[in-house]
Amino acid sequence: MKTMRRSTFALASVAVLPLALAGCTEKSTASTDDITVTASDETCDVSADSGTTGNSTFQVTNNGSKVTEFYVYAEGDRAMGEVENIGPGLTRQLIVSLPEAGTYQLACKPGMVGNGIRQEFTVTGDSMSASDESGQLAEAADGYRRYIRSQVVALQDTTQQFVDAVKSGNIEQAKALFPVSRTYYERIEPEAESFGELDPKLDLREADLEPGQEWTGFHRLEKDLWVTGPQPDTNAIADQLVVDVQYLADQVNAEDYTIDPTKIAGDAQGLLDEISTSKITGEEDIFSHTDLWDFQANVDGSQAAVAALQPIIEERNPELAANITQRFADLDAELAQYRQGDGFVFYDTVNEQQRQELSRKIDALSADVSQVQGVVAGA
Repeated sequence: MKTMRRSTFALASVAVLPLALAGCTEKSTASTDDITVTASDETCDVSADSGTTGNSTFQVTNNGSKVTEFYVYAEGDRAMGEVENIGPGLTRQLIVSLPEAGTYQLACKPGMVGNGIRQEFTVTGDSMSASDESGQLAEAADGYRRYIRSQVVALQDTTQQFVDAVKSGNIEQAKALFPVSRTYYERIEPEAESFGELDPKLDLREADLEPGQEWTGFHRLEKDLWVTGPQPDTNAIADQLVVDVQYLADQVNAEDYTIDPTKIAGDAQGLLDEISTSKITGEEDIFSHTDLWDFQANVDGSQAAVAALQPIIEERNPELAANITQRFADLDAELAQYRQGDGFVFYDTVNEQQRQELSRKIDALSADVSQVQGVVAGA
């Protein structure tokens, strides 16, 4: 990847679009072919505005005061790769596969909200698929795609049950079904986030609302159930949730729906980032305190993504594969302490010391999983 010119683009005021997550590593050693991205609270300085087909590596440094994100978008705001939770002073790496020539968009998101500070990134060259003589990459993609589709089927079923309970006025049943239906979404959230503005429709939190923005999805219904009681538009919000979940199902079941193996690795890391940014703090399910259900679902989804890539990781870096397996086991054991019946204790009963221990387990796992994208990409 040759550096073409340095571009700086400034922040514009836009509607909230809280997308998330991708595979990344902290303080990775930069190659001379890497594209550097220097983010601040108002600008995003990128060292290249074009490249060639294949894998592109971005080294993203946050020189601002806000936590930021970095995205690479294809047409229709489909996220090809993303890295979240880049704290002030940190550098994180994103490896993204851009196998087709065309115009993409790069976006920095100071504060992790909004449409981002964007610029075009032009890719030229022949269509390029990764060398896969053993078929391992294709097998990983096929396996993970089957997993995504199976989770969406379960999401449709449980969401309909949840909505039926909401609309019938059975508040206690709806409360019981809320974290169950969300489980299937939280396991695959990075893929849902890749479909434009779908994730905000399904999963936007009240704290992330822009003035005048319509609030729909799970968290709007969460507030209705736990705080305000049913509102005049509660049933309409519930019906819209079913429609939006159906849209997700249509996207992942489309014949042209594909997942690049480097994106699978990014999903594995992104799900762990999701825990670090909102689950640990208790901000995600602030009204119901069902965060541990989401926490477990994110871990499950990350583990499924890694499992799809396991033969590749074991072949190329067996020590890393063993470490990741052990880290997942350690985290699962930690989470098991909070199980209650078929679910978990409410998160407001988990004290600060216990939350810190969960955070340490996540950080240890994340440090290993962050290396998977480079292993899969052959970096």
